[in-house]
Amino acid sequence: MAGSNWERVYKMPFASAYPHYVRKVETKGLTKAELDEVIRWLTGYSQEALEAEIANATSFEAFYGQAPAMNPARSLVTGTICGDRVETIEEPLKREIRTLDKLVDELAKGKAMEKVLRQAS
Repeated sequence: MAGSNWERVYKMPFASAYPHYVRKVETKGLTKAELDEVIRWLTGYSQEALEAEIANATSFEAFYGQAPAMNPARSLVTGTICGDRVETIEEPLKREIRTLDKLVDELAKGKAMEKVLRQAS
């Protein structure tokens, strides 16, 4: 079932997905620094802590579970990513992962950073 696939994802190191996020934004002319800004906004990690989590091969489960301050504005992230409507995903960890996927997708599509970070313009 799909649930078991997600259980595998939860145990995977966040670092295994990070290069894919980097490639996605760099392909569109954006930088790793811009990607890291989005991840820091979502999770509350400092740049140093984010880099440590990546270096330590922290699982997705631990990466989100230990995040210093998940941004309350992440509830404003809506839309579809990989066939999932972000705002209706009931499983909390899957929703957090898909929220980051959606933010990375928006960044890669050229959406202004203040819009990606759900800031009033």
